[in-house]
Order: sequence, then C-alpha cells, then structure tokens
Amino acid sequence: IGTLAGALGGAGPTEIVEAALLQVPALAPYAHAIAITLIVLLVTYLSLVIGELVPNRLALSNTAGIAGVVAGPMKRLSSLAKPIVWLLSISTDAVLRLLGAKKSAGLPVTPEEITGLMEQGEEVGMFEAAETDIVEAIFRLSDLRVGALMTPRTDVDWLDLEEPFEVNLRRIMESPHNHFPVAEGSLDNVLGILRSKDLLARTTEGAPYDLRELTQPAQFIPESTPAFQALNVLKGTVGNLALVIDEFGGMQGMVTLFDAMEAIVGDLSERGEPVEPEAVQREDGSWLIEGMMRIDEMKKLFDIDELPEEDHAGYQTVGGFIMAQIGSVPSSGDHFSCSDWRFEVMDMDGMRVDKVMVSKDQDA
Repeated sequence: IGTLAGALGGAGPTEIVEAALLQVPALAPYAHAIAITLIVLLVTYLSLVIGELVPNRLALSNTAGIAGVVAGPMKRLSSLAKPIVWLLSISTDAVLRLLGAKKSAGLPVTPEEITGLMEQGEEVGMFEAAETDIVEAIFRLSDLRVGALMTPRTDVDWLDLEEPFEVNLRRIMESPHNHFPVAEGSLDNVLGILRSKDLLARTTEGAPYDLRELTQPAQFIPESTPAFQALNVLKGTVGNLALVIDEFGGMQGMVTLFDAMEAIVGDLSERGEPVEPEAVQREDGSWLIEGMMRIDEMKKLFDIDELPEEDHAGYQTVGGFIMAQIGSVPSSGDHFSCSDWRFEVMDMDGMRVDKVMVSKDQDA
C-alpha cells in the first residue's frame, strides 16, 4: 500500500513516463496505466533492494559494529516516538475490546522457527552444520519416550547368579560396559546393578567376594517416560543407567545417559572402534537400514512427515514399524509401500527385524 501510494503521489515521474509513452501510437491509449505500473515496479524494486536486502546483508556482515552505531539513535528515536506508540497501542486495544477479541499473551516461538533461524544462520556462516543438527536432535529428543532410547532386553549384557562365577566373569571381560544388571534366572528377576570396578577391587585385594553382596539397588523407569524426564532420573542413578519396564512390570531393556547422548550427536564408539552406520545408501539409490534404527531418524532420512498409526501403534524402531504394517512377525522378502517408499525385509535376527531395504516406490 505504501509503495502504491508513493507511486501515485509521485506525479512528476508518472507524467514523464506517460509523456514518453504517448509518443508511441500503439501505446498511447494505455499510456497512463502503463506509466503507473512501471513506476510501481520501479519503486518496489528499489524498496526491496535498497530498503531490505542491502541493509540486511550489511547488518549480517558486521553485526556488532552496525549495532553499536545505530543503538544510540534508535534509543533516542524510541523515546521521542513513545507517546505516539502509546496512543496507537491503546487505540488498537480499544478496538479489539469492542470486537470481543482477547489480547494475545505473546508470540510463541516454535521449534520450527528456531531450526529455521539456525538454518539461515548456517547459510551465512553464523552456525556450523553440526550445531544445527544438534539443535534439531534436541527438539526431536523432547518428543521421544524412553522406549525409543533404550537398549532392548535381548541386547543387554547381564549377570546370572545361577551360572558359575567364571561364566559371569568372562561375560564382564568380553563386554565394553562397566555396569551390569544382576538377576537370578532371567531379567524378570533383577536384584540390582554391579559395577565391574567393585569386583576388580575385591579380586586384587584377595578378599572373598560374592556378586550378590556387590550388587547395588537398581533404578526402574517405565518405557513411556518422556526422554527429558528420564535424563533427570539417570543423573542420580548408579552408573547413570536405569532398567526399563512395561506397564506389567516386565523388564524391557536398559537406558543410560550414553543412549541419550547418542540420540543428540549420533552413534558413539565405546571401545574406539569404527561405528557402523545405521543407514547405507547403495549404488542403485536404495538404502539398507538397521531394524533398530529409531523412527524419528528414519523419518528425517526419508523426509517423511507422519507414518500410519504412529501415535497409536506405539512402535519406536524401524523393526516395530515393519511389524505394525505387516501385522505379524515378518519373514525375509516381505514388503509393502508407505509414503512413496517401498520397504522390504532383507534379514531377520530370530524374531527381530535386522535389515530393511528402502527404495523409491516405482508405482507411487
């Protein structure tokens, strides 16, 4: 509106352009309309370039310097304009009250807006790509439950008091972990957590030892616990870990601060060995992904906004998603299409989905 008003108010430039157009017989009948249009386009172009784009680029190139120069004048101008701002504010509030509109509590800042600003900052060199990825991962973490972070029961290294001590000792030596759940017979009968260094101290001292005596109380946490709430619990537990249980009290897995860190920065190596990626792109453009890959990571990789029954089925991994779609324990070769992608089970590890091939659905 301001640009149009300026163009219409600039009678001089408009008349000059119109006079030039009148010299062209074919354009003479439309000279006035064409003149106004050209002036509007010219003013708009100059306003965008000189009034918006150039100042923004200059400000980004020397943020601190320009801020120091304009801070004083802006403060004085703000003080001078305060009565006008006050008058406009109370007038607006009065009109809104007459219309029955409620006063807004403030403009909310959404995660999408923050990540958008981070991406813009990355483009101009204000942020590193890794910083943007970490911020996005933290926002995704806020939407996750413990069940999506935990090491599943079948992969937990644990000590069984019903087995000989030598067997448990070998398990400790072969494991990269320092803390182990101690149970009798099965993980449904967990007695506590053993720190390997406590056992080592007893062994080097030559003192008698009993795994049961060295066991410390374990912290249990429901699998539906929000990830950030779980972090507060893990900070005060033995070994910064907790055993994850379902609604029936059955042990489902184990979660640690290490798991939460991996959710933010990606897979980490515990022994300095190379970390195998959870997703590998093949030469034909398809992807081979792990069944244990988290759903949020898969959605980001394939740019999927929402999966079928995501909020109700309760699956946390690619393997769980596959089972929910097939409706049973799948077999190698089972496949289906979803969100323009074709999912095919490539390998099973017992009853668990191990490898999945994902490719563009040719029929989509």
